[in-house]
Amino acid sequence: MTIIVGTDGTARGIAAEEWAAAEAHRRGAALRIEYAFDWDWHTSGQDLDREYVGMARKIAGGIVAEAYRRARYPYPGLEIETETLIGDTGPRVDGAELLVLGDRGRSDLVLGPAGRQLITMTRCPIVVVRGRESPDGPVAAGIDDTAIADQILAAAFDAAALRRNGLTVVHSVTPAAPGKQTELARIELKLTSWRIKYPTVNVETVLTQDSAASALVRGSRDNQLVVVGMRERANSGETVLGSVGLQLIHHAQCPVLIVRGTAA
Repeated sequence: MTIIVGTDGTARGIAAEEWAAAEAHRRGAALRIEYAFDWDWHTSGQDLDREYVGMARKIAGGIVAEAYRRARYPYPGLEIETETLIGDTGPRVDGAELLVLGDRGRSDLVLGPAGRQLITMTRCPIVVVRGRESPDGPVAAGIDDTAIADQILAAAFDAAALRRNGLTVVHSVTPAAPGKQTELARIELKLTSWRIKYPTVNVETVLTQDSAASALVRGSRDNQLVVVGMRERANSGETVLGSVGLQLIHHAQCPVLIVRGTAA
């Protein structure tokens, strides 16, 4: 398994590196650190252009070398490689089992406009590193009544088990929904097989009449990680990051894991 993290040498990029290295260590995965700089080499031909791209490569090399040292120091046994990329980096991350991005930065592999596009184009799960994770806090997962809920729960239970911590499952209900106990029983039934599979994970179910986005953002200050989904529309292949995911990548106070699923 390989975790790919984009960095650019900024504080946000460094936070993403550190999170990705810790996650690779937890999972026993390899880590690949990538830095992208925008350069149209197809049109480059002047001496000045060649001098500039040489300087850009040198700076990029220094940034990934520092990133390598930061990742290696706490995890000396971690398998790490680095790569510098030019221009469009989308195809380079297709082989990742997990892609990690900082929440903003100047690189295409940190969450600027190109990074947001990567979220909807990349087929693997994506973590946007925001805020500060609460070391003793639970993982949180936001689920609804769509098919992707099971994929969100799979990722959330796995993350909680890896961290040896609890899981809070958040489900938003409307005032017109059936009685609270009926709805709670329905969600608990959905969780039964997951509790059996992950007996060490302590699970709390939270029903809220707030929007899922509001509840998850509010609770994120006490979480290690928040897990949500994005849907791939049937028969189109187009992936849509809904309002909950958008709110979280801009306002969550801890890292956000986005799981890709297929909508019916």
